[in-house]
Amino acid sequence: MAVHNPEISQALSEIADLLELEGANQFRIRAYRNAARLVDGLPSEISFMLQHGKNLAELPGIGADLAAKIGVLARTGKLPLLDRLRKTTPVVATELLKLPGLGPKRVHALCHDLDIHSLPQLRRAIIDGRIEHLRGFGKGIQAKLLAALEAEAKPARVKLAVAESYVTPLLAWLAQATGVIKAVVAGSYRRCQETVGDIDILVTASRKSDVIARFTSYEEVKEITSAGTTRASVTLRSGLQVDLRVVPKESYGSALHYFTGSKAHNIAIRRLGQQHGLKINEYGIYRGSKRLGGATEEEVYRAVGLPYIPPELRENRGEIEAAAQRQLPHLIELDDLHGDLHTHTKSTDGHNSFVEMAAAAKARGLSYIAVTDHSRHLTVAHGLDPKRLHQQMDAIDRFNQGRSGIVVLKGIEVDILEDGSLDLPDSTLKELDLVIGAVHSQFNLSRAKQTERILRAMENKYFSVLAHPSGRLIDTREPYDVDMPRVIHAAKERGCFLELNAYPERLDLIDLHCRIAMEEGVLISIATDSHRIEDLANLRLGIGQARRGWLERSDVLNTRTLSQLKPLLAGTMG
Repeated sequence: MAVHNPEISQALSEIADLLELEGANQFRIRAYRNAARLVDGLPSEISFMLQHGKNLAELPGIGADLAAKIGVLARTGKLPLLDRLRKTTPVVATELLKLPGLGPKRVHALCHDLDIHSLPQLRRAIIDGRIEHLRGFGKGIQAKLLAALEAEAKPARVKLAVAESYVTPLLAWLAQATGVIKAVVAGSYRRCQETVGDIDILVTASRKSDVIARFTSYEEVKEITSAGTTRASVTLRSGLQVDLRVVPKESYGSALHYFTGSKAHNIAIRRLGQQHGLKINEYGIYRGSKRLGGATEEEVYRAVGLPYIPPELRENRGEIEAAAQRQLPHLIELDDLHGDLHTHTKSTDGHNSFVEMAAAAKARGLSYIAVTDHSRHLTVAHGLDPKRLHQQMDAIDRFNQGRSGIVVLKGIEVDILEDGSLDLPDSTLKELDLVIGAVHSQFNLSRAKQTERILRAMENKYFSVLAHPSGRLIDTREPYDVDMPRVIHAAKERGCFLELNAYPERLDLIDLHCRIAMEEGVLISIATDSHRIEDLANLRLGIGQARRGWLERSDVLNTRTLSQLKPLLAGTMG
C-alpha cells in the first residue's frame, strides 16, 4: 500500500500537536514538526526513496529513530505512537487543532475550562459569548473560528501540489490499462488553480479497454461511488474524489473543453456558438442534428471564430475578447527561465550549501542562482548579521572564480521592520547583487500602516525585489491587509520588482495581481524560495500561476540572461 508524502507529513504534524497537548518535551515536539515540514517539501515520495535504498537518516534533521518511524508510516500508514496518542487524547481536541488559530494551549482551555466536547458546542459557545471570557480569545480569533466552522460544511479543497502528488501516480497506473490512448486531468487542476476540489480524468481508449476496472481496482481507492461502462467515480484514502470518463475520440476535444471549465468561460463559448447557429456541448459541435466536429479543443474554438485559448486563461476575465481581437498573450513556459532569484542555504534555515544549491540548479538547466538567506531579525531562522553575510559573500566570490558552469549571485532576504526600515545597514546592502525585502512579522497592521511600511522599504535605494508580497499561506494564513495596486504602482515608480513566490503554500502573487503588475510594466521574479535542492522543482508551479496571470516571457525578470539581468539589478542598487 503506497502512502504519500502529504499523509506522512500530516501524521508527523498530528504527533507533534498531540505531544504538545500531552505536555511532552519541546525538543521532541520540534523534531516532529521539522520532520513534517521536510517531508512535505520533498519532491520524491518517501516510499520511492525507500524502494531505492535511501537511508532516511541522511535527510537533514532526521535521526535514526525518527527515520525508522517515517519508514513505518511510509510502508503501513500507521504508527504505534500515533495510535497511542489518539487513544489518550479527547477526539474533539484533534478536531479543534485543525481550526485556524487554535494551538494546543487554546485547545486545552476550551476542553478543560469550557468543557467543549464537539464542534457544534464550540459554535454555540462563541454565539452565546461564553468563549470571550477565556484568555486569548478576542473578537478576531472568534470571527476566524466561526468562519472555519461554517466552512466545515463545504467540500474540502487541497493545494495544487498536494493534488499533483495523488494525480501523477494514478495517471501512470491508468496508462498501463489495455487500450488506453490518452488520459488527461481536466477541471481546476488543468487550469492550475491554487487549490483543487475533485479530480476529473478523461480517457480515450479502445472498445476492449479495461481502464474502468483498472481505475476502480487502484490500491488507494477507499470507496467506489459508481462504476459503469464509460464512467466511474471513487474516493481515495486521502478523501480526494476522482471521476473518470471514457470518451470517444471524436468527442475528446469537446469533452476536454467542457470538463476543464471554468463554468463562466464555457457558458460564454456556448453563447457564441448559439450566435453562429451552433450547439456546443461535451459531445461535440452541432448544427441542428448534424455533427460538425469536437475531436480537438482547437475545433471548438475554431467553430466560434476564435484561436485556441490556453486552459490557465479560461476564467471569462477578458480572454475571449482578447482571442477575438487576436491579442492573446504568448504565455511564459518553464524553459524560458534562466535562473532562480530566491534560495536559502544551511547558513540560515536551509538544508544545503550554496555549492549544492548551485549544482542542483545547473542540473535543471539554469545558468544563475541567487543566494538570499535571511537577515538577523529572523532569529528563528538564524538570520545573518553583517559579519556572517560578508563571510558568505567572500565564499561566493571564490566559487564564481572557478569554472562551475553556473553563476551564484550574492543576495539577502532582508526583513522589512515595522517602521519600514530594513534589517541590515546600507553599507552592507550596497555590496550585494540584489536585495529581497520581505515582511515576516506584524501581519496584523492596518491597511494604511502595512502599505506605508512596504512603500517606505521600497524607497531604500538598494531594494531590488519584494518577496511573497501578500504574506499569505494558502488555507493557513490570510494575506495581510495591503493596498496591492498602490504597491505595484510604487514598484513601477521606484524601478524595483515583485516576486511570484513558487513555494506550494504561497503561490504569491495571486493571478489578478500578476496581471496588474504586467499592465503597469513591473517585472515579476518567479522564484522558488528554496530551502533544499528539491524545492527548485517548484518553478513549474510558479509558471502555472504566472500563466494564470497572463504573463509572457518579457514580463518576467529571470527570463533574462545573466548579461541582460545584471544591468536591471544594478539599476535597483543605487
